[in-house]
Amino acid sequence: MTIDSVDPDDVDAADILGSAIERREDPSLVTGNAEYTDDIELPNTAHMAILRSRYAHATIEDIDTEDAEAMDGVVGVFTHDDLARSDTPGDVPFLIPVAWQLPSLNDVDHPMLADGRVRYQGDAIAAVVAEERTVARDALDAIDVDYERREAATSPSEALDGDASELHGDADGNVAFDWEIGDEEKTEAAFADADRVVEFEADNQLLIPNAMEPRAAVADYNPGSDELEVFMTTQNPHVHRLLLSGVLGHPEHKLRVKAPDVGGGFGSKIHNYADEAIAAWAAKHLERPVKWVATRSETYLTDAQGRGHETTAELAVSDDGDIEGFRVDTKANMGAYLSTFAPAVPTWLYGTLLSGQYDIPAIHASVEGAYTNVPPVDAYRGAGRPEASFVVERVMHLAARELDMDPVAFRKRNFVDDDDFPFETEVAVVYDSGEYEKPMDEALEMVDYEGFRERQEQAREEGRYLGIGFSCYIEACGLAPSELAGQLGAQAGLWESSLVRFHPSGTVTAFCGTSGHGQGHGTTYAQIVANELGIPYEDVDVVEGDTDEIPHGMGTYGSRSAAVGGSSLVKSAEKVVEKAKSLAAHQFEADPDDVEFTDGEFHVAGAPDRSVGIKDVAQQSYLAHDMPDDTEPGLEATSFYDPDNFVFPFGTHVAVVEVDPESGEISFEQYAAVDDVGNQINPKIVEGQIHGGVAQGVGQALYEGAEYDDNGSLVTGSMQDYAVPKAEHVPEMETASTTTPSPHNPLGVKGVGEAGTIAAPQAVVNAVADALEPFGVDGVEMPMTAERVWEAVNGQATADGGEGTAGGGTPDETAGGDGGER
Repeated sequence: MTIDSVDPDDVDAADILGSAIERREDPSLVTGNAEYTDDIELPNTAHMAILRSRYAHATIEDIDTEDAEAMDGVVGVFTHDDLARSDTPGDVPFLIPVAWQLPSLNDVDHPMLADGRVRYQGDAIAAVVAEERTVARDALDAIDVDYERREAATSPSEALDGDASELHGDADGNVAFDWEIGDEEKTEAAFADADRVVEFEADNQLLIPNAMEPRAAVADYNPGSDELEVFMTTQNPHVHRLLLSGVLGHPEHKLRVKAPDVGGGFGSKIHNYADEAIAAWAAKHLERPVKWVATRSETYLTDAQGRGHETTAELAVSDDGDIEGFRVDTKANMGAYLSTFAPAVPTWLYGTLLSGQYDIPAIHASVEGAYTNVPPVDAYRGAGRPEASFVVERVMHLAARELDMDPVAFRKRNFVDDDDFPFETEVAVVYDSGEYEKPMDEALEMVDYEGFRERQEQAREEGRYLGIGFSCYIEACGLAPSELAGQLGAQAGLWESSLVRFHPSGTVTAFCGTSGHGQGHGTTYAQIVANELGIPYEDVDVVEGDTDEIPHGMGTYGSRSAAVGGSSLVKSAEKVVEKAKSLAAHQFEADPDDVEFTDGEFHVAGAPDRSVGIKDVAQQSYLAHDMPDDTEPGLEATSFYDPDNFVFPFGTHVAVVEVDPESGEISFEQYAAVDDVGNQINPKIVEGQIHGGVAQGVGQALYEGAEYDDNGSLVTGSMQDYAVPKAEHVPEMETASTTTPSPHNPLGVKGVGEAGTIAAPQAVVNAVADALEPFGVDGVEMPMTAERVWEAVNGQATADGGEGTAGGGTPDETAGGDGGER
């Protein structure tokens, strides 16, 4: 089903919430009138380029900047020593901080510019500032760096090997942390009593973010007022303001961070990088604006990558198909340094989702974080949830095969029952609401499951191999409350703030502490506020992404914007209505309790002919000629909303593929996505989020993966080598939805931004495994390139410690091999 957009003029005000109205952001974006960071041109701007390490691991013996400094147009060349000598008040170490702590965390220093040692290819060594961008980049070649190479390790298993070179003196054995969740003793007992144990090993490969707009910053400093302004590609301006203040030693109240239009983020623009801080420092040091814009190849080297798990999992099951226990061991790649929220991703955002949609009575998971010679690894669309869902749903596929059960029947047998919500899992979370069979049943109907199995058998007789793969995912988003987040290690609250302000003319501006970068907040937030106030949608403007405009805010990530930011707007609007009610009651000479509010109009109960519109009340509030006692003029309200719990979207995605065993090529026959994201503010935007998420999930399954050579050099360092899927590679999608409102926020929403990415990879991998079952192939390592599929079919890929080898190229010659999942 495709949802058609509607013109907001064709929607009654009372129906604006839940309508698929056209996005108001799109005209400026598609006509080229949007303003991105690189579009900002300030007078006397200088341009910055950063010299990055050519090696993944090395000691810096010497840096010679003399030739670069002598070049025409070069304003300055700066190294770590220059930072250390700069005139900065207080003891400022110029270190990039970590904003999430764990009890076992071995935190290490992350200097803005390398202090005698580089730890990944792309580590920042020196910054050049010049009058022209091309001059700054040319000057990088004139800097001479004398390196002493060290051994590099790019995978967690390599780095945690006792013979690996240590990256940091404060992290013995390259261990960043040891973490566990669940009841180990109870889980061991479940395995001891189980009829069968299903084993699974896999790598969840490193992924490189590919936002449309590379990271960028423009910093401007006013020495007279000591005010520093930074325009940047950020998902959370207030968080970046706080962190930049600490990194640079600059007063937070004299630091403004503003996000212009931002061309995508997918998590990569949450994090506090050194580059933007260097640009801000240079602007202060030179007392002139400084612009830095990353090249695409630069972002491949430096942007925080995602995933990077090596996992062994075991599922204990009865012969009847009941799940009795789940045991997971993961080694997580953390990169060379800990990024902003990195410790949370392979722990609390991963381990707590390992129950999936299933009632699993005993779970234990352990995670060991490893420092490696790759860029820092942090949140990337989904952030821990895709990794967990992949492990769970691959094991479900293998268990059904082991038991010779239909994969649908096996899953349904073990789903959490509808009557058991709210449901507390064995891994520390309480699912808010759910009806897991509904999306599964709708997806089965969309793909005609029974008919497919008949077609599959017939196709096999003809030498064609069709497969169907299921992914019944669960997601946690809108992380909260702040007290719980603090107990888990967050060094920040996870509430959201908003301000709703009526102007004297009756129009409204809604300010929110989130910061959109493509999600359509300008549209959906206006729908929320218009609905609450009963005014036309066109009369609501939305402002976010500017620390001087918004009271405070925690930003946009983790599919939190609607559940937390949108709910904050509801609370602010409710306060506005409540004040307006008292003003209307004063006009009516009635008790406020006797005044009712409907569709933007106040009237006295039982006397609908006595009414006044909220816009008229707003105008009177600014005139202030006749106000109730102790009531201030104006009509606006602020809220800081802290939810009671996470929200838990869920759904079922089904991929139908055909695999050519002779070439290894995979083609899609169908892709069905049925998602339950609670109430929908704008169904068209929801549909678009699902499409984009699935595209990224398919990219991981079939095409994408960061690869490094034995020296730690990035092999997939450009779009010529890193296979971002094009439109032709993304399957046509059929989408549908069920609705199970969340009881934890006033909108009943759950979040949708990451659902497709969480669901898609294992749906595709399971479909390929299903197609290749006659060859004894249980799975193929991601990305499932044609070569890897061909090797799995022809027995040239082994399980690397797993269950056996793949089939030998002829159906049914071997059975039970796992085809080299890892």
